Amino acid sequence: MNLNRFCYFLLALAAAGSLFTPHPWVMWLLLVNMLTVVVYGGDKMAARKAWRRVPEITLLMFGLVGGWPGAIAGQQLFRHKTQKQPFKAYFIVSVILNISVLLAIYQLYPFSSFFTS
Repeated sequence: MNLNRFCYFLLALAAAGSLFTPHPWVMWLLLVNMLTVVVYGGDKMAARKAWRRVPEITLLMFGLVGGWPGAIAGQQLFRHKTQKQPFKAYFIVSVILNISVLLAIYQLYPFSSFFTS
């Protein structure tokens, strides 16, 4: 199984696992952020050892689905993807897009019913 598919498999596993908790949205955000930090660390290790890397689109996708706080933590913790200008611009766009979607959902649905369903 290649690394990219494995990352998406872990993301799907986190989504499925969060559905079986009392607060699925909170658990999803916790799991996706922890997983994002791990993926950034794994990609940094792969970069240092000249192994197969995680594609940038996958790193951006983890941020887009709610893992951007974990991505910021992973970038700072591992000093990874902090200087590459095209990636930084796309990352900022993905963060803005994620926040916009969350704000739209918040406006459409009451906060209490959204996070406690």
